[in-house]
Amino acid sequence: MPLPFLTADRTFDDVAHDAALPFDDRDHWRRPYRPGPWRVGAAALLLLLASFVLFAAVIIAFADSLAGAAICAGLAVVVITSSLRLLRMGIWVSAQGLRRVGFLTTRTVPWGQISAVRTAQQPVRWLGLPRTVQGQALILVRRDQQAAEAQQLLLTDRNADFLARHEAFNRAADSIEVWADEYRPATEYQPTA
Repeated sequence: MPLPFLTADRTFDDVAHDAALPFDDRDHWRRPYRPGPWRVGAAALLLLLASFVLFAAVIIAFADSLAGAAICAGLAVVVITSSLRLLRMGIWVSAQGLRRVGFLTTRTVPWGQISAVRTAQQPVRWLGLPRTVQGQALILVRRDQQAAEAQQLLLTDRNADFLARHEAFNRAADSIEVWADEYRPATEYQPTA
């Protein structure tokens, strides 16, 4: 079964250097990078756990306890859904804007509300844990927010997608910055009341 959200649309080497956005359908949401090995490994472990839970559900069903089998099957569905959502997490771009997909929430910011997308050297969280290390971060600066809330962290080189993959982080950050430069309006954004 093909899972299109696991891969980027094209590899970096396939992209012509003269074409900034080499896609025919720019309205299609796409992630401009591949999920990292940490994220894929965690999803694979969750799917392995789900297979054991489904096997337990079959054994419980043969033991004539259908309620217990239904509970196990429901738990397996929750684990499978969680692993697929884990794989879908990340930054997605299209002509409409930039979408940040989290585990439980998805937020979309139209290009008209974005002031800048830039890379900065700053303390970042290691694999999303409370421990911080010095690293690179891709930051979104919004036009319609107060100064304290205007900056949002999009990607870091220490998250589950880019840990020990600095070149991949640089390519992903450059790709997202190119999308922002292409679609962000040059005029100042005025929110409607």
